[in-house]
Amino acid sequence: MASNPWTHHKAAGSADDIDFEIKGQELQFVEIELDPGESAVAEAGAMVWKDASVAMSTVFGDGSGDQGGGFMGKLLGAGKRLVTGESLFTTVFTHGGQGKARVAFAAPTPGSILPLRLSDYGGTLICQKDAFLAAAKGVSIGIQFQRRVMTGLFGGEGFIMQKLDGDGWVFVQMGGTVVERELRAGEELHVDTGCLAAYTPSVTFDLVQAGGIKSMVFGGEGAFFARLTGPGHVWIQSLPFSRLAGRIAAQIGPTGGSNAGEGSVLGGLGDLIGGNR
Repeated sequence: MASNPWTHHKAAGSADDIDFEIKGQELQFVEIELDPGESAVAEAGAMVWKDASVAMSTVFGDGSGDQGGGFMGKLLGAGKRLVTGESLFTTVFTHGGQGKARVAFAAPTPGSILPLRLSDYGGTLICQKDAFLAAAKGVSIGIQFQRRVMTGLFGGEGFIMQKLDGDGWVFVQMGGTVVERELRAGEELHVDTGCLAAYTPSVTFDLVQAGGIKSMVFGGEGAFFARLTGPGHVWIQSLPFSRLAGRIAAQIGPTGGSNAGEGSVLGGLGDLIGGNR
């Protein structure tokens, strides 16, 4: 594989330690290289292409093999995914041939695919509920409820989150540009709840009121910010999908997608010329 900032080659670990490369800019995909017997697990529908020797199997839950309890254990793992809004199933891709084989997965929205080795962050990552894209087999995908009362009542997108456990590589999809901040002990950061992409469990997450009544009503930033208190790592996304979807819906409006305005003072004249009025 060609060298770039997001190319990885193997090291020791209990999860399958996969080679990979992130390709693209605004619309990225991750290409994973498997040795014989190695597996990757991904969201249903995320695959772009695979070599013929890579077999697909659909499983309940996350396919980590750590659920235990037979069918009931698998059902519990699948139920955790359902709570976060994901499918009951994931797809496991296993290389059953000789030599190297590759499989590629794409993010469904514009933004970044961020590769993170969980062992570098204490073995656990908490992220937005739709962030998981793919991982080395052996990574467990669960849920994280925010326990504080205010966060539970008003947290919105940040109330129910995904919890990724293990020591292998995970690939999380984040909207727009991604920034990683490392917070010192006691250091606070205020983030729009939709822009909070992920954080490590050592970070305390609760809500803080966004200014006074005027700011809450007219500021357009929501009533509350996510208050993150270190120590730990925080990942911030510049364009959460909910914000993008809201802007698209607002632009389409009741006219069904006419080009009214289009950000130009000549919008009305353009409509007349174009036959839209």
